[in-house]
Amino acid sequence: MSTSAEGAGGNRVLNVCNRLPVTVKRNFSKSSGGLVSAMESFSDTLSLHWVGWPGSSPAKVRRPSIESRLRDEFHCTPVFLSRDDINDYYAGFSNSVLWPLLHYSTTYVRHKKEWWNAYQRVNAKFRDVVLDVVRPDDIVWVHDYHLMLLPAMLHRERPELRIGYFLHTPFPSYEIFRCNPHREELLQGLLGANLLGFHTYGYMRHFRSSVLRLLGAECAVNTIQQDDHVCHLGVYPIGIDAGRFVTTLRSTPFQKECNKIRKTYDEKKLVLSVERLDYSKGLRRRLEAIDQFLGHIGEEERNHIAFIFISVPSREQVQEYQDLREDIESMIGQINGRYASIHNTPIHFIHSSVPPLELTALYAVADVMLVTPLIDGMNLVAKEFAACREDAHGVLILSEFTGAAAELGEAVMVNPYDIDGMVEALRQALDMPPDEQQRRMAPMRDYVRQHDSAHWARAFLKDIRACPPRETKTGGRALESLIASRFATPRRKACFLDYDGTLREFTAKPGDASPTQRLRRLLRRLGGIPSVDLYIISGRSRTQLDKWFQGLPCTLVAEHGVASRGPDDPAWTVFFEEPILEWKAEVLEVVREFAQTTPGSEVEEKDTAVVWHYRRCDPEFGMWKARELQSMLQEMASNLPVSVKGGSKNVEVGTIYADNGEALARLIDGKPYDVVLVAGDDVMDESMFQLQDNRMLCVKVGRGPTTAAHRVANVRAFLDLLTTAANAAEQNNTPA
Repeated sequence: MSTSAEGAGGNRVLNVCNRLPVTVKRNFSKSSGGLVSAMESFSDTLSLHWVGWPGSSPAKVRRPSIESRLRDEFHCTPVFLSRDDINDYYAGFSNSVLWPLLHYSTTYVRHKKEWWNAYQRVNAKFRDVVLDVVRPDDIVWVHDYHLMLLPAMLHRERPELRIGYFLHTPFPSYEIFRCNPHREELLQGLLGANLLGFHTYGYMRHFRSSVLRLLGAECAVNTIQQDDHVCHLGVYPIGIDAGRFVTTLRSTPFQKECNKIRKTYDEKKLVLSVERLDYSKGLRRRLEAIDQFLGHIGEEERNHIAFIFISVPSREQVQEYQDLREDIESMIGQINGRYASIHNTPIHFIHSSVPPLELTALYAVADVMLVTPLIDGMNLVAKEFAACREDAHGVLILSEFTGAAAELGEAVMVNPYDIDGMVEALRQALDMPPDEQQRRMAPMRDYVRQHDSAHWARAFLKDIRACPPRETKTGGRALESLIASRFATPRRKACFLDYDGTLREFTAKPGDASPTQRLRRLLRRLGGIPSVDLYIISGRSRTQLDKWFQGLPCTLVAEHGVASRGPDDPAWTVFFEEPILEWKAEVLEVVREFAQTTPGSEVEEKDTAVVWHYRRCDPEFGMWKARELQSMLQEMASNLPVSVKGGSKNVEVGTIYADNGEALARLIDGKPYDVVLVAGDDVMDESMFQLQDNRMLCVKVGRGPTTAAHRVANVRAFLDLLTTAANAAEQNNTPA
């Protein structure tokens, strides 16, 4: 396999998918499939290495020799899986949970705990193999629903890697995807990629909607802000290896095969159907339409039409597929029993794969191609049919619920749930004049040949190379080591810590976010170290902070710096003269009206602020109402001594004197601190991060843009970091 600078861009592509393009049993045999064809179609211009399961579970004693031969002859690295892995990860979670869910077939979804455990375990095995073979400049391209957890697993271990992911199935609407009990983990797994690719904009939009509603992540049209990087989204309709079909079309064996088919069917009009045996393909409804069509025409016409129904075996170990095969065979038997004559059997059923030469000849000879899945990520059969119409004759009947429908607009479009509509489409297709056939087919043929699999892969690889590098903010072990070294001195240290989103996870109702037992123990321990001064600086009210932190050794700073209270102080100290609050009544009236018209929202009244919370609302509706409220309040506040700020799922109106940064500056001024640890999670905390003080060590908790020099992923990670600080500080716990 050769490599060119133009094709490879100086990078090797590590192509990671469930199956290798080679099956290893007693012998080694090349595998077929849409992805294999897509990648191999331009392998001469790309340095390509595959990682995947070899299709069997060989004995351990054979594995070293298998690995060596796969590497040297086929540019592959195997991921060896046990029979239990295959049963639970592949047949179980991948094909009995994810596949039906992604194809809107929720009635077929089943859940077992051991399936999910196996899915995590196998994704981790793939991670380990990838990390063993990946080179620093490689592009890691992960494929399909079997490996949804892998991008984040790789990113956690090697954040500098350039990771792409392409989903070859549809991505369903949020209402469907949320049925999965492990929905958040799957989404987080995918968001570890630099670039996520989908067949259509609709699938990308559904994914973005699920991320927004289930994870609350910041979503733009084609980007999603993650903890420490931006995940880019793109639309890449996959193509076929058109060149292979064109070469076959111009060969002598192909012409002989076409003549053989024409002779076999004796000038009958041929209606072709080629699909995997899968419930997503709409086979039952397709047969219902054929049944109804045959019932509407006379015997003479029936004798001059043949339906060739090719059903390629699929997942035969799964019970639902066994049941489907029985149904299809039964329906075909009944239809043939009703409409067969001594001159013709209406449906010729083939339950097996068809050799490429025969299939290409069928594509070229058939008068009508019937492609009517209930839902399909793309459907390459439709594109293969169009590519094989050298004379631009023939009619494609295509389900509007395929990804291909967005590209092949000249096809006769049908709704596969509309049996009468499919019958009418069959009639239209069989009666279509040759000139109209050419007018429709020629642009589809040309488009498919130009936008082939190589075009698809190059577009994806070009975009992933253009993705900006990952954020370089310090996190993980590097930040842990820095904290440990700065706190392991006898000098005085201070911690200024935001509460919500930093020390405590958000809750649906703000009033439920009381300190956990772990947090209380950690604050008592950290605040009890003589060399450490501990501050909680929060937007919460004085009353709320008193209730939650009574008895803990920390100074409380309430309402974004309006007032503070030390652990032994009898009362709160206000940093400035108590502001005039005549504006509160008018603001409360407006905010309460918004709460009444926005289900799930609520109002919090503080001494010097009013907050509208919308964490329990539908995210898009809540953001829309928040923008409307913020705009209205800013107009109201133009002549008032207040500021209007949008926080984490809230809009807050408060006195202009409240500012976390000013409070922090006031509290550390003149203090002999050697290090000041400052942590927060949202825009309200940025004023602290922006202070110019060399003693400060600023940590952003969670996702989103920030001026802080360091970042951790979530509350749990930050509490682990505080534990590291406490461990280090206790080694030298006497202040200098």
